[in-house]
Amino acid sequence: MTIKLKLELASGESLKGVPLELLSDGTPIARSIVDEQGNATFDAKAGSIGLRVRVDRSILRDA
Repeated sequence: MTIKLKLELASGESLKGVPLELLSDGTPIARSIVDEQGNATFDAKAGSIGLRVRVDRSILRDA
């Protein structure tokens, strides 16, 4: 199945290039990158349950 998202920040800032993970019951099952229009697309197996999206933490660095 294909899952499409449109992401917009209230501040108007761009999310272009932000990596996202699609989780099923807390386990990453697909990844996507936000495009310049704020769109992200995931390909996942039909029947996945407990779906959530989070920013891929690999972009975070130690302060």
